Order: sequence, then structure tokens, then C-alpha cells
Amino acid sequence: MSESPIRLTDDQVAAIREAVAEAVLAACEQGRKGLDDDPDAHLLMVAAASVAAQEAGRLLRQSITGARGAGHSWDALGRLLGISRQAAQQRFGASAADRRGSVPGDTATRRVLTPLHAFNEMEALASEGLRGWHAVDYGYLFHLVEASPDKWEHRRLWWPSRRRQRLMEEQGWERVVPSDFESPWAYYKRRLNEPAEPAEPAEPRS
Repeated sequence: MSESPIRLTDDQVAAIREAVAEAVLAACEQGRKGLDDDPDAHLLMVAAASVAAQEAGRLLRQSITGARGAGHSWDALGRLLGISRQAAQQRFGASAADRRGSVPGDTATRRVLTPLHAFNEMEALASEGLRGWHAVDYGYLFHLVEASPDKWEHRRLWWPSRRRQRLMEEQGWERVVPSDFESPWAYYKRRLNEPAEPAEPAEPRS
């Protein structure tokens, strides 16, 4: 995996900036039309821009969580953000460190799948789903699964739109909502009308 920071082209930077500005203006049409003669229109613009800034910050945190889950180092992220490795870790890593210490434990009907990352978690969920385990929570590098008598399938979507979310629900998918975690991914599960496969027998001890 390359640790060289990815750079956006000038055209990409310009397109993102224009899209954000247009989204703020489009969501606040009254403000756009009244900027020349309505003082309150400027307050509407402030409110809309504040929402955009909050959303951008959330997407940045989620993107960093996803990059860390994909194996990228704090050094690479720091160089990409134009700050030191230490500054990047201090700013974005504290919550991840806290989550590592809050991984739930196994019970009779629940198990923790860990360590997981972006490249192996769906394979793990697919395998466990065949044996009746379905995701009920997730966090940094883990999924919490619960036992059932039926098979389950799982899906992962990257920042799904509201339209895509509605479509998934109409198709019988149920979103897995984490208890305390921000992720760039949305996880869905769906029960299959098939009995779960038996658990693999434990290997005999020598």
C-alpha cells in the first residue's frame, strides 16, 4: 500500500468548492434572492453555511476512520491534511482509541468479530450469516453479531443517499445502527428464509 499522499487536481478542487457553494445556495433560495436588499437573507446564508461546515467536518472524520480501517497510517493522513502525524492522531484518533477499549464481550447469544477492517469484514459477515449470526452493532475494527435460527445476508454501502436507503428498506433490508460510532459505511442485513447452517465442530485438542 502506497503511503504517498493523494492529491486532488485543480479541477477536482474547483468542482468540490462549486458544488458545496451551490448546495448552500440551493437549500436557501430565499437567501440567494434577497442578498441585495434583505438583511435577514444574510442570516439564512450563515445558517446554511454552518450546516455545510458541520457536514463537511463529519464527512472528514468518517473518511479518516475509513482510511484507518483500510490500513493507512497517521503519517500518510497527516501529510494529506497538511499537518503532522502527531497532530492528526491527536485531532482524529482519540475517539478511535476510546472505541478500541469499548469492544463488547462475547455472551451465549452474541459474539464479537474482531479484528476486522474494510477488506475482510464483509467476508466475515457473509460466513457468519450463513450460520445464523447477524450484525447488531459495530465499531472500530469489530462487529457484534447475534445468533438466530435463520440465515442472514449483509450489505455495505458508502454514504447511501436517502433514496438508496428507502430502496433498501423497500427490498427488506434493515439498517444496522451503531450505538456510538461514526463510519463512512452504512451496513444492512436481511433475513433469508432458510435455516442456518450448523456451526463448524471445534477441532480436537491434541
